[in-house]
Amino acid sequence: MLRRKALRLTALAAAAICLTEAAAFADGLGSEQIGARLRAAYPGFITGIEGNEIVFRDGSRLPISDGKDRPFEAWLANPDIRDMFRFSYPRGAPANPPARNFDPGRARNDAFFKKIYGDCRTPGFASSLTTITWIPSKSGQRIQISRLNGAAEHLQAVSRELEALPAKFDVFLVPSAGGYMCRAIAGTEQRSAHGYGIAIDIATRRSHYWRWAKSGSGYAFRNEIPPEIVDIFEKHGFIWGGRWYHYDTMHFEYRPELLAAPK
Repeated sequence: MLRRKALRLTALAAAAICLTEAAAFADGLGSEQIGARLRAAYPGFITGIEGNEIVFRDGSRLPISDGKDRPFEAWLANPDIRDMFRFSYPRGAPANPPARNFDPGRARNDAFFKKIYGDCRTPGFASSLTTITWIPSKSGQRIQISRLNGAAEHLQAVSRELEALPAKFDVFLVPSAGGYMCRAIAGTEQRSAHGYGIAIDIATRRSHYWRWAKSGSGYAFRNEIPPEIVDIFEKHGFIWGGRWYHYDTMHFEYRPELLAAPK
């Protein structure tokens, strides 16, 4: 009897965990709200939304949702556009350990990002890139970044504001670990944000990464990146990998659709 009761309690606990994780996936955004965010973030490519489809300026379309309710691994491996909005990005929040599998912005619909940035594996992709000077007075490092959708301009604005920070922040900023690189995410077949030309890594010697921090059934959260640096990136439309349960604290990527309009 006691054994059956224990098994039943274990099953109920497991169900509660599943419900908690499912609730974390729930988003309250409908197609019109998603379309409005994407249109505001990428006006040079998107003209509007019709039903379940995003309409691009060249007349092509992509579905927002395929109607599938994906568990976490499938959500990450093959997200539709709606899946990109399943977690609300907590801009300005303290850098506390994220809840299990809370990865806002980590899922990217490849068809959508190829549409607005191109495919780095195809000839001619280099024409979508430009080069900025990263923190000129302290580094002068040249960083490749997409010239599309304002990514380069906003990264240059980030650089100017970071350059004005006191010298104690330099160790987190110089040198940068780089911007554009045509590669997949480590351990996956999914295109990295670096492969679209919209990401930059900083503070290699002060960074922490979930794959380095296995602890029992989870990952012990570690971070050294100061909030002053995170705030500046977020102000200009970049999300931070330190907001993820599967964290990557050196990583920032241009995702204005997940934030308020960049200043």
